[in-house]
Amino acid sequence: MAKARVLVIEDEKDILELLCYNLEKEGYAVNGVESGEEALKAARSLHPNLILMDLMLPGMDGFEITRLLKSDDQLADIPIIMLTAKGEEADIVTGLELGAEDYITKPFSPKVVIARIRTVLRRDRKNKPALPEVIHLHNIEIDPVRFEVLVDTTPVSLTATEFHILHFLIRHPGWVFTRAQIIDSVKGDDYPVTDRSVDVQIVGLRKKLGDAGQLIQTVRGVGYRLKE
Repeated sequence: MAKARVLVIEDEKDILELLCYNLEKEGYAVNGVESGEEALKAARSLHPNLILMDLMLPGMDGFEITRLLKSDDQLADIPIIMLTAKGEEADIVTGLELGAEDYITKPFSPKVVIARIRTVLRRDRKNKPALPEVIHLHNIEIDPVRFEVLVDTTPVSLTATEFHILHFLIRHPGWVFTRAQIIDSVKGDDYPVTDRSVDVQIVGLRKKLGDAGQLIQTVRGVGYRLKE
């Protein structure tokens, strides 16, 4: 299993080195930066599993960094733990309201920092839905996350509807589905599509899949299935 990556943002060099040293010792992959500008650049290039950040940074402070991260669809899911000055309750409240997951007050114990990081990462994994798996059947590979279909490793360009029909059928090889069931699975049960339009989509899908299109079988009087 790949190491969890932690991005540490701290402008005090001694504290930054202390945190990086202890996190690396615990088996984390660690990157340390000293400014908000570096932090945003590192977050975009590394997409770490967690950000540990001092709120009181020169120039762009931790509040602004948090605001920018949480407003970016690509970065908003990264959990943030704030490092705050002891007793700064207003800062803690503001940081949490902006979307930070937890806070640690200075001075801190490295053991406490590591325990908090473990807790947040554990909670984050539990709350995140599992990504749909890449499916391989016969010579077809379909990746729901990348919205990609390969036949014999060659990419096949499908429309969104064709993709969803293929994904539905390939998840249930050998099962026979009526046209109405296919419509419901792809568009929802209130989508105004006729049985005929499913037939048209299947014809287009078979054509684009080439020889692999023969795997989509017609069951007369019922509907369609993907060969087991």
